[in-house]
Amino acid sequence: MSKTTNYTTPYANGSYSLNGEKKASTKKRGGTVYGEYEMNEYEKALYDYAQKTLAETVPNVNTFSADTLNNIQAQLDAYQNQGMQSINNLYAPLLNNLKTDIASRFGNLDNSMFLNNLNNIENVRSNAMAQLAENLLLKRNELVNNELANRYNFINLLNNLQNQGNSNALNTLSAALNLANSVKGMTTNASSQSSALNLQTMLGLMSSFL
Repeated sequence: MSKTTNYTTPYANGSYSLNGEKKASTKKRGGTVYGEYEMNEYEKALYDYAQKTLAETVPNVNTFSADTLNNIQAQLDAYQNQGMQSINNLYAPLLNNLKTDIASRFGNLDNSMFLNNLNNIENVRSNAMAQLAENLLLKRNELVNNELANRYNFINLLNNLQNQGNSNALNTLSAALNLANSVKGMTTNASSQSSALNLQTMLGLMSSFL
């Protein structure tokens, strides 16, 4: 004599709460288990901000507005003015000292010694101005690269915020699903033990009649 028993274990709905606030729940409808993650108002505001700002920022990440270009140019102008002021502060005293020295020694500036020394000073000054112009190009590249780096870092921050929201939702839903599976497992074990006990009782009753 053989006996086959089929067991049907209902899916136990899962729910996960944190600090008294319901965060996630799972339910079974038909043959599909659905999960729902419930953001509080602060999480939703942060998630919505990250998504909205990413959508607005990424398409124009390498495009500089007129305000940005004006800001970069203002910094370049300040850098150039500072450099020219430094050069003038260095070479103006040299020129004045040369004039004073030559005038005191020769009575006038119309002589070869003055012109030779003046040419030497002007050559050095011209080299300093050329170096300043080269430094301006390097400064411009630095400002542009810094602006782009700040934008990329901001995009990474927004992306991390969005990914963290997704990760929190998945982890919390997994916790709710695990709780439901734990209940399901306990229900299955209890049903198996009860069926085994019922089968053992039936076999005992049958043997008493033999």
